[in-house]
Amino acid sequence: MATANINLPAGKQDAILFDETLTGFGLRLRRGRGGKVIRNWIVQYRSHGRSRRMRVGSAETLTAAQARAEAKKLLARVELGEDPQADKAKRRERDEHSLRSVAQDYLHIKTGIKPRSLELLRWYLLEGPHMRPLLATPVDKVTRRDVAKRLLEAAKKSGVPTSIALRSAVSSLFSWAMQMGLVEHNPVIAAYKPETPQSRERVLSNAELAALWCGLEDDDYGKVVRLLILTGARRQEIGGMRWSEFSSDGTTWTLPRERAKSGKTHTLPVTPLMQSIIESVPRRDRFDILFGYRHGFTGWSIGKRALDKRLGLPHWTHHDIRRSTATGLADLGVEPHIIEEILAHRSGHKRGPAGIYNRSAYASQVRTALLMWSDHIRALVEGGDGTLSRCLDRCRDEG
Repeated sequence: MATANINLPAGKQDAILFDETLTGFGLRLRRGRGGKVIRNWIVQYRSHGRSRRMRVGSAETLTAAQARAEAKKLLARVELGEDPQADKAKRRERDEHSLRSVAQDYLHIKTGIKPRSLELLRWYLLEGPHMRPLLATPVDKVTRRDVAKRLLEAAKKSGVPTSIALRSAVSSLFSWAMQMGLVEHNPVIAAYKPETPQSRERVLSNAELAALWCGLEDDDYGKVVRLLILTGARRQEIGGMRWSEFSSDGTTWTLPRERAKSGKTHTLPVTPLMQSIIESVPRRDRFDILFGYRHGFTGWSIGKRALDKRLGLPHWTHHDIRRSTATGLADLGVEPHIIEEILAHRSGHKRGPAGIYNRSAYASQVRTALLMWSDHIRALVEGGDGTLSRCLDRCRDEG
């Protein structure tokens, strides 16, 4: 069939010329802009009592033989009870539901969780690097292999805990998508699952804390790690510290509920040693944040690699500092409930009915404890003459 020579009948804008051998297969001619005749192969059939018409392809790119072969496949599906045109429309609709758009809808309805948890969920699903390669993919086209690859990559680049948290976030998203009828199964099920690491017990000794302090440089990384040592705070809490979180007289720092893991505001006193570090941070126009930019300090890995190279200490993590501060406070005789208050833990004395009635922040006791801890750190450092070599000598002697 030489389609280029077939034209519309006089006076018509649209016509279909059906094939004489394959019922339902034909060539549709339609007049477009500028009088150009557009030629498309089509199939026409009935499904569930309704007439359906489906485009097979352009006559400019498909020969009659190619189009007829494709039409036979489509009409065979009709004989088997399928509706190819309806399936195509459903596929087009599903393609509009990308992983990104579904994740955005999912996060929009997550109103009952803590702000910090919602922020982390958003990071894992949308803003972080791990799921970014899949965000444009239709959600029902995401496979177990796709998910497993992203989880393995996260474990390699960011560590097993990040991969475990990512897996949980993605699984909860797909469970919701199943409830909404957007997918038929959860591709996270039976996908790669990193082994849960054992709880860490590493506590830095006094000599190691002194070596750590002495080995830090006077840059952003050095300042945030020293503040971690003095406060026992989590690294994202110090890394995201803002000038607006300090009292007008600079004597207290209040972590807002939006940034707190507990979802509650948390206030700590600013000791003189902390204040000297904070005052050394230059203020920047248009930036409320002390370290880094939009997401706060991000150079943790680079800073730690350089520090490890200088110190050569046995393996440690930034979170070990929090445990070491808590242990050190206990060794100084600080009572457990005061340590919990410093760490913003809600357990023991603040759990259950006790937490309902006991609203004390123990401000005076917390300030006394952190002052004592600052003096202890200062004594450790000055005891080694404040030099890295002397601190490392003490660390080796202790080891």
